[in-house]
Amino acid sequence: MEASARIEICLEKAIEAASSKPCPPLLAKAVHYSVFPGGARVRPQLCVSVATACGGTESVTAEHAGAAIELLHCASLVHDDLPCFDDADIRRGRKSVHALYGEPLAVLVGDALIVESFNTLRRGCENDQSKLGPLVSCIAGAVGMPGGIVAGQAWESESKIDVHQYHRAKTGSLFVGAVAAGAIAVGEDPQPWCPLGQFVGEAYQLADDLFDAAGSSDENGKPVLQDVNNDRPNAVARYGIDGTMKRLKETVGNAVDAIPDCEGGEELRSLILAQATRLVPSKLAKSAA
Repeated sequence: MEASARIEICLEKAIEAASSKPCPPLLAKAVHYSVFPGGARVRPQLCVSVATACGGTESVTAEHAGAAIELLHCASLVHDDLPCFDDADIRRGRKSVHALYGEPLAVLVGDALIVESFNTLRRGCENDQSKLGPLVSCIAGAVGMPGGIVAGQAWESESKIDVHQYHRAKTGSLFVGAVAAGAIAVGEDPQPWCPLGQFVGEAYQLADDLFDAAGSSDENGKPVLQDVNNDRPNAVARYGIDGTMKRLKETVGNAVDAIPDCEGGEELRSLILAQATRLVPSKLAKSAA
């Protein structure tokens, strides 16, 4: 069974357990809606791919760590769309959670996914509990304070934004957490893998800025021009379209070069290069071809 299918099974089991009785029915439906059908599941796949590259074939711990990271990512999207932040009514090409179920329930959905993430991580470490502490520390650090996605979102409330810290926390931190968790799950040192996560996170931030500035709502699956409308710092405003495209290409190259020497390095390089083709809006990809 492919890693993507195994990750999906972990997610399905997690949401099924969380949604069982006596869970309020609307909360159960809203939680399921926020996770399925999902996006590309890039972060959990990266987590499992790093574990595999380190020699940990079909690691149950890595799969659950990846699923936990995906649940946290989904929670961040639900909260990100709320009226107090982006006020976005569309996510993944359909109504956002708050647009369909209301703002109070959307807040609770995000909260529930955060809690269920660590429940999922616990289940994945049942047969190797020595990994639980390091994985909790790694993933919590990628999400909370001082430099996780919560801190990244909080930079938007500051009068002066440290753009590097803002992007590194809001987008990059969970990618760093994903690669580090993949290494920890199979007993490897996570530190040599962190630069890979940083470069992949930077690439996705550049891509997000490109899609927001030059993509369409249909292609993006969410509203565009959010950075302009909310007066947020972004790469396109700073470097222009062509400059951002150039930086994206360079950053993907840096990510590939940052992969440590390992058993499955070539396969991981191929995966990153294949994923990179998704990072450019279609009209820009055609013009660059």
